[in-house]
Amino acid sequence: MRITNPIMSVPGAMKAMLDLSAAASTTGVDKDLVELICLRVSIMNGCGACIDYHTKLLREAKVADERVYAVAGWRDVPYYSDAEKAAFALAEEMTHVHVSDAVWDEAAKHWSEQELAGLMLAICAINTWNRLNVGSQQKVSA
Repeated sequence: MRITNPIMSVPGAMKAMLDLSAAASTTGVDKDLVELICLRVSIMNGCGACIDYHTKLLREAKVADERVYAVAGWRDVPYYSDAEKAAFALAEEMTHVHVSDAVWDEAAKHWSEQELAGLMLAICAINTWNRLNVGSQQKVSA
């Protein structure tokens, strides 16, 4: 049997994760973009619980359906700006734990140092949530 919820099994872990996410949100990066990145990374990592959660948050925020549904094919659709595409590329490469100079340089064209730091923290946070949820086989709650 797996741990029911590992983040709740370690005192202070939930607060630390929430604090990390809160810090990332103070850097000026659009909240909807962060949610789209969380959705994309969760799709990459196969985290059904996070896919469900971030899709619902995006719908509640009234993000256009095509921006939500097409996030996995972001390269091939016209719904995202060049800056957003640079953020998606950074998220994908960070998730694979290798960021090429080309992807970094493109992201740096569109985002300030503080915004890049915020994007990186948000990407790290969602990867951590995904790994905790996938590792403990968290299910989508109805």
